[in-house]
Parts: sequence; structure tokens; C-alpha cells
Amino acid sequence: MTDLPWQGVSRTEIPWFPTIDSEKCAGCGTCYQSCPNGVYSWDEAQNRPVVANPYQCVVLCSSCAKICPTGAINFPSRKDTIELLRALRSRAAAC
Repeated sequence: MTDLPWQGVSRTEIPWFPTIDSEKCAGCGTCYQSCPNGVYSWDEAQNRPVVANPYQCVVLCSSCAKICPTGAINFPSRKDTIELLRALRSRAAAC
């Protein structure tokens, strides 16, 4: 994993990445196939995706959740994340 900054903030300080509700996941692979950033890997044993590279997720992108046919993919609150980003950017600017 690389820790490239996002708008002056270390990406690892931004908790924006998907989680998968294993009870809802049907193992269709739509998220795995559609993510161009390599966030997911495929667990052959369980026949379902896993979030293998969470910090490769684009901040505030939730495309995979929108296309998941079972609603198994969740993200943190967009509003809370935006507030956190403002605070982190302010802190980074002050340094």
C-alpha cells in the first residue's frame, strides 16, 4: 500500500473505504469487477470479494455500493467524512 496524500492529508488518516456485509453478499463479483483501483480481491474459498486494499479507495467514491444488487456494501457517513476532511485539511494547512 502506498500512502499518497489526499488534498494534503495522509490517506491513512481518512477512514473512507467499503465494508461488506457478509450476510447480504451474494458473491456476484460486481464490486470486484467494477473497481478500477484494486480495492477488492477475490476470496476463492468463500467465493466472495474482500476489501484487501482499503486505502486505494477514492475518497468519497461509493460507486460499488450503488451498483451492488444486494446492498451488501457500506461506507461511513458521507457527512461525517466531509467534516473530518475539513478538520484534517485545516490541521495540515496549519503545519
